[in-house]
Amino acid sequence: MLIVEDLLLLLLDDEKGHIAGEGTLYYPLGGAVLMDLALAGNVRFEEKQKLFGTAKVHAVDDAAPEDPLLADAYAVIAPKPRSVQELLVMIGATLRGRVADRLVEQGLVRRDEKKFLGLFRSTTWPAADTAHEREVREGIEAVLVRGAEPDARTGALIALLAAGGSMHQVLHYDELKWSELELRANEIVQGQWAAEAVRNAILATNAAVAAAATAAVVTTVTS
Repeated sequence: MLIVEDLLLLLLDDEKGHIAGEGTLYYPLGGAVLMDLALAGNVRFEEKQKLFGTAKVHAVDDAAPEDPLLADAYAVIAPKPRSVQELLVMIGATLRGRVADRLVEQGLVRRDEKKFLGLFRSTTWPAADTAHEREVREGIEAVLVRGAEPDARTGALIALLAAGGSMHQVLHYDELKWSELELRANEIVQGQWAAEAVRNAILATNAAVAAAATAAVVTTVTS
């Protein structure tokens, strides 16, 4: 499974099928696709050149992925390098439905559609099979609670949850206070455990997702 699929699965409430942080969802989903591309070697992250700029993402020549979702994202990046911030919107805006459909096709969630007042349609995705999500959560818990060394996928998921502001909504551990959970997650975000290419991708993507999500929340509150 892709990182973006695991991320949406974590954000979905198993019983009600609602998505945590849905208002800013396309930022972390877009970031997750960038992480999928980076870990597969389809793109590379240029180091940030300016203090207030964002890192640019370059498509690796002749490295188009076979997965159609990733291939579409690669096609956006291929014509010219773009900033992470720009790509979060360009890639993330169409991901919610596509990724949810993939989870339905894999039998992990089911699609429930309802109408209110005969006019307004509401779609939720409650869990159908929780085995895979349970395995993902066990890996995250091992890192955050027991101090295990993360693999690249688990590290990316933790970073994306932290950046999107949804970590406390979907991760709950009696052993850790919120402040301790944030501290441990921040250590993962810094990526000292990861190879340089992975570390650059996590740092750049995490910073862009956090900035975009924060800006979106501020805009909503003040408008």
